[in-house]
Amino acid sequence: MKKIVLTGAAGRLGSHLREPLSKLAEDFVSSDIAEDVGTLYPNERYERADITDLAAMEALLDGADMVVHFGAIGDERDFETLLGPNFIGAYNVWEAAYRKGVKRVVYASSIHAVGMYPKSEAIGTDAPHRPDTFYGLAKCFSEDLGRMYWEKRGLESVCMRICSCAQVTNSRALGTWLSYDDLIQLVTRSIDTPVVEFTIVYGVSDNDRSPLDNTGAKHLGYRPKDNAEQFAEAILAEAPPADPHDLALSRHGGPFAAVELGASGLASMDIIDDTKRT
Repeated sequence: MKKIVLTGAAGRLGSHLREPLSKLAEDFVSSDIAEDVGTLYPNERYERADITDLAAMEALLDGADMVVHFGAIGDERDFETLLGPNFIGAYNVWEAAYRKGVKRVVYASSIHAVGMYPKSEAIGTDAPHRPDTFYGLAKCFSEDLGRMYWEKRGLESVCMRICSCAQVTNSRALGTWLSYDDLIQLVTRSIDTPVVEFTIVYGVSDNDRSPLDNTGAKHLGYRPKDNAEQFAEAILAEAPPADPHDLALSRHGGPFAAVELGASGLASMDIIDDTKRT
């Protein structure tokens, strides 16, 4: 491809995508609102741009074949805080992509779009939205935006409902873990599959305990390699007794399902910051 754009390139997940994506295009553009993203890879350049600015998104996507959209606030906040980057920002990316003739948006959606389903209930890619937070609601909005832009304007989208893409530190992640290698494979398949139309896929590794079904997205050719079961013995040996009435344990959204609307879902999660720094 001639040009691929990655928004949210300064974030933890974006940092792990930059190097592999830089190998897929002649011109790879990393973008964020940070001052920079450190040392650049071959074929990579950095453009600082705010997703809440439609004109900035149009300039950023000019000449792009595809945009991989990871830019947003990555936690629950009050609706007014999320409105700009998570709602309007998503609209700006899709609208700018349409105006500039971009073929496809590859979007970092989230399990939180369906986070209130019980974990005892296996769900597929056709599960109706059931958000656990305003953050999850923004993912629902963006997924529906992507479907509408495909059906009304012919702009393809892959919406990846990412689960727990971080080091495994708790029992919930035994079912929801997405390794960085599998994340890279998922994004790559979302880019190089010839035709996707509008696709929803769960961003989850090949975990024995996963209750998520990606049968509806088999055409992407995403075949995860990693399995969180390798961590099970150590994690479960340290885990406290489970309370079946605790929404953080009994719902797909984990702690996000248990917090009050507007309160941080990450505050109670021991996510290790392993941002890749070049």
